[in-house]
Amino acid sequence: MPLNTAAGRQAFFAQHGVRDVECLFPDVSGYPRGKLMPAGSFAAGAELRIAQAIPMQCVTGDYSYDPIFPDSDPDVRLVPDYATLKLAPWSRSPRAFAIHDCIELDGQHCAFAVRSVLKQVVQRYTDQGLTPVVAPEIEFYLTAACADPAQPLQMPQARNGRAEVGQSAFSTNLLNEHSAFWDEFRDALDALGVRADTWIHEVGPTQFEINLLHGDPVEVADQAFLFKYAAKEIAIKHGLNAVFMAKPIAGEAGSSMHLHQSVVDAQGVNIFSDADGGETAAFRHFIGGLQAYVPDMMLVFAPHVNSYRRFVTGSQAPIHLGWGYDNRTSGLRIPHSGPVARRVENRIAGADANPYLAIAATLAAGLAGMDEKLQPSTPMAERSNGYDQGFGLARSFMQALEQLQRSESAPRLMGAGFVQAYTAVKALEYDSYLTEISAWERRFLLPQV
Repeated sequence: MPLNTAAGRQAFFAQHGVRDVECLFPDVSGYPRGKLMPAGSFAAGAELRIAQAIPMQCVTGDYSYDPIFPDSDPDVRLVPDYATLKLAPWSRSPRAFAIHDCIELDGQHCAFAVRSVLKQVVQRYTDQGLTPVVAPEIEFYLTAACADPAQPLQMPQARNGRAEVGQSAFSTNLLNEHSAFWDEFRDALDALGVRADTWIHEVGPTQFEINLLHGDPVEVADQAFLFKYAAKEIAIKHGLNAVFMAKPIAGEAGSSMHLHQSVVDAQGVNIFSDADGGETAAFRHFIGGLQAYVPDMMLVFAPHVNSYRRFVTGSQAPIHLGWGYDNRTSGLRIPHSGPVARRVENRIAGADANPYLAIAATLAAGLAGMDEKLQPSTPMAERSNGYDQGFGLARSFMQALEQLQRSESAPRLMGAGFVQAYTAVKALEYDSYLTEISAWERRFLLPQV
């Protein structure tokens, strides 16, 4: 029986012995929040509400008092997407979960809810008879458990009794480490319907990259959201941490979330390629839109103070939005492919970016470029080094925040209410960051100033 009916849900819960349902939604940082509801109530379609400000909770747990947030902090309804109803593989006892949308009491999508922001961007494509297609590549570290946040992260012990030292990119031997975690994690992804493609060991010690298969932007963002949730929960079960910070370990490679994107028409034909297999004007305009509008939204792709440590010259983390063919030093890379698979890879986002917002921002910029027929720059020369061009993007959190606050285009592309709320939250997080005294300050300033 279908899960969008009460009888279907009751049968599903009875079959699996489910007692509770996690009513989840991704907050502004992509962190799972929500409420636990008895399975019987969920099956019956009981109404569930939550305070409107929760989707915009800071990573510190604080809330902004920007005027965009009503003092009364009214409710929004949590409305389940029954297509996401599945068993929760991270739970010890049978438990289900479903991803929810945050809906205002008048029926409108909540402007502060990240899934709504992405849905509204996708709707603009739908209105033009187009469908965007996205595939993310997600990098993360597996580290030893860290009880003291003042201490650096450490690598877990390997089978030979030693910790990995890194620089073992694409090692199949090291993919065999921590097999108990990987076996359970792979089973969890299958149960969650997360369609993963290739798995590799990356450059950093116990750093890995998993590519998700291309698909509908909202479905893919849901999968990336659940990928992170499952990785963290299952890593803890095995005495590990799954770390999605952009730069978790000093001196080691940062972690990215590259976004491959294309657009198809109502017949499923890639509009970036013409009938002869060549590039179309739409393809160039899409790139032009990314170059014109992504810089103002840098704070979406690099949302935390730590994010800006990833952008290091010579590290394959881009420092500008030049574009080139199969060139990993450019911010926008065009992989070699056949006409059907012609796509643009946006390499700006870190692994710490909210997948809903990063996908929304890049798709909104590309569509605006096509609508406005924006022309891109000249592509980078073959085999050229993008780092020779210097920085063309914000180099710090504050620079990115101020650029987004001043932006005239971001409110149009992402929603004025969302941008105001997002920048208010990020300003509050930065204020909290400034209250911390770092090890660098103690190491160098204490003895010398």
